[in-house]
Amino acid sequence: MAQRVVVTLFDDIDGGEAAETVAFGLDGKSYEIDLNQANAKKLRKALAPYLQAGRKQSRTGRAAKPGKEFKHTAVTPDPAAVRAWARSHKMDVPARGRIPKKVYEAFEAAN
Repeated sequence: MAQRVVVTLFDDIDGGEAAETVAFGLDGKSYEIDLNQANAKKLRKALAPYLQAGRKQSRTGRAAKPGKEFKHTAVTPDPAAVRAWARSHKMDVPARGRIPKKVYEAFEAAN
């Protein structure tokens, strides 16, 4: 027997049918909200000045809590640049996934 599941999104603001789920973050917490096109546009318009003035943060880079010292970590080069360099030097490197440490070491030694 076949089963068909239909998921219908409802706008979390006005209760009508939603067109998309919008993800955003504030104060270190992540949120999702289902919105129709008009409400999604309003949200993006309201946040636009703050997004333009703000800095993007990587998912792994988290600000230290007040009173905590920053832990210094090594910064690795851009994986796309390492892959391109490795291919140009006839090194075996996967198209996706983890780049072997020996490839990073060779890249660092050459640059």
